[in-house]
Amino acid sequence: MSVLTAPEIILRPVISEKSIDESQRGKYTFAVHEKANKIQIKAAVEELYKKENVTVISVNVLTTKAKGKRRGRFIGFTTPWRKAIVTLAPGQKIEFFEGV
Repeated sequence: MSVLTAPEIILRPVISEKSIDESQRGKYTFAVHEKANKIQIKAAVEELYKKENVTVISVNVLTTKAKGKRRGRFIGFTTPWRKAIVTLAPGQKIEFFEGV
């Protein structure tokens, strides 16, 4: 596997009702690269948000499966994707999520 950089590992933050509620408790959700492991995700989050001086305590990773979708007579599937739920040290936060 080639070496992935931090912006390649963390694709985008996941903005949903549940992820915004969890951000109040210090847990942030990101869409991540399909080949990235927990250690790489932890290092990437700490590198991308080093201005805010964040410390990652734990990383939980899960893959969402493809679901069947029907649009009229056309049948297809949604794209499977991987997300990581990152827990920060108590009292720390990422400012990007605070304005949403």
